[in-house]
Amino acid sequence: MKTILSIFRQAPAPDFRLPCALSIGNFDGVHRGHQAMIAQVCDAAERLALAPTILTFAPHPRQYFAHINHRPELSPPQITGLRDKLTALAHAGVERVILARFNQAMAEMSASDFVTKWLAIELNVRWLLVGEDFRFGRQRTGDVKLLKELGQLCGIAVHTLSDITDEQGHRISSSEVRGALAAGDVRRAASLLGRPFGMTGHIVHGKKLGRTLNMPTMNMHVTPRCAARSGIYVVRAHGLGPKPLPGVASLGVRPTVEDDGRILLETHLFDLNVDAYGKLVRVELLQHLRDEEKFPDLPTLTAAMHADAQHARAYFALHGL
Repeated sequence: MKTILSIFRQAPAPDFRLPCALSIGNFDGVHRGHQAMIAQVCDAAERLALAPTILTFAPHPRQYFAHINHRPELSPPQITGLRDKLTALAHAGVERVILARFNQAMAEMSASDFVTKWLAIELNVRWLLVGEDFRFGRQRTGDVKLLKELGQLCGIAVHTLSDITDEQGHRISSSEVRGALAAGDVRRAASLLGRPFGMTGHIVHGKKLGRTLNMPTMNMHVTPRCAARSGIYVVRAHGLGPKPLPGVASLGVRPTVEDDGRILLETHLFDLNVDAYGKLVRVELLQHLRDEEKFPDLPTLTAAMHADAQHARAYFALHGL
């Protein structure tokens, strides 16, 4: 189910502060644990005639603190870009997303003000669902016990959700998804996400090098903190026709031909020459074939690219689209 999503970059104006059922989190990946949480929010919203709403932050609080402390290595890799996150939230049934800016004022807000002023008044929360380990307020001083006490004072019914686990009993979390992607295990990532891992973006012009090697590619810019392992992948592309299209893609910085360090997803579609420039395309990563390499020359690179394509064709011959 996909709903029409209303997005607020700050607390809604008074006339738009609908009483809401809310959950709070970064929701990176919108994985199966998040989906279970959202399902409960939507059920409560329908039962109590509230708006199903998510409060999330940009940047990620950990990214904010990594920046101000000059520790970029502490900034978490990103599973999904904003477009894909919002799409997944809408598919899960969310109607409203508060995309609040995490800044100094937010970081220094007291736990009491966060609940009694921001949640109760600014967002008009009437029903709230959080994880059992939820922390909030300046220096994370607020816990679930305090949240329930403050919620009772201002008419917010506070509920908690214990961890969601997979078939083997392992906790489903964004950290688990990031770990799978860092290892190139996109099958495990798909199991945790409940759908294939992919990236959505507009196709941009590149250097046209693939055409000269008889392997034209669609180029898509990727977030610098992309959680997926760099390398060569079997992929399928959505958005260029009625059916997904098979191909092979390179995710990385193209060390053989570039030195600017910018991450790019270059996708070669099989037996198809389509004008994709400017189109919004989703590319799903189905299998990691090998890591990114720097080759000594273009002929060696070309031979590796054609070998990668043959491996990808073999994948589709076995598994289908």
